[in-house]
Amino acid sequence: MRYLIIGLGIYGSNLALDLTAQGHEVIGADISRNTIDSIKDYIATAYVLDTTEEASLGVLPIHNVDLVIVAIGENFGASVKTVALLKKSGVKKIYARAIDPLHLSILQSFNIDHILQPEQRAALDLTHEMALGNDVETLKVDENNYILKFKVPQYFVGLEYADIDFAQQYGLKIVSISRPAEKTNFLGLKSKQLMPLDVSAPGTTVAADDQWVVFGSLKAFRSL
Repeated sequence: MRYLIIGLGIYGSNLALDLTAQGHEVIGADISRNTIDSIKDYIATAYVLDTTEEASLGVLPIHNVDLVIVAIGENFGASVKTVALLKKSGVKKIYARAIDPLHLSILQSFNIDHILQPEQRAALDLTHEMALGNDVETLKVDENNYILKFKVPQYFVGLEYADIDFAQQYGLKIVSISRPAEKTNFLGLKSKQLMPLDVSAPGTTVAADDQWVVFGSLKAFRSL
């Protein structure tokens, strides 16, 4: 896919680099030349311009990308004006970053596709990690349900998977089960990578380093 990211601070630049690493084409824009100089060699194209000026915004290929992401965070006014100009120009798909409740409320009034709140999400993830354990990764689906990834609890080690009824006993749905396996890369170096585990085979038992991904409530997870 082709992305345009406006605002290449810490969040925007990391997003640009991650998308590029996944094989996407990323076009970046920022008002700071120093910021652009630090990232221009790692993304497809980079522009130094002020996106709060309609004429400057017109230089960008805003109608030839799959998604425009306004990652401006620190400059509240620049973020809002950029989104307003993008809407005025008829850009169909816009994501924008909000840094506080007021910013969020204003962006919501533009009826854009998605509002990003990375700081709040990071804080929530940390809260869950602190409450549930450092080895638990969480993704909130709705007010009641989460997707949780964690190392198998010691209690289950040695039990047969066929004897564990996650839904009936714990109110959780198993999404995936994986187990570290040794792999050799093209340099001949060995490392362990998580690989999907087929637990349908009779006699398959739970190992101490298995990783589970489940869907359900935090209450059900704590019960497990």
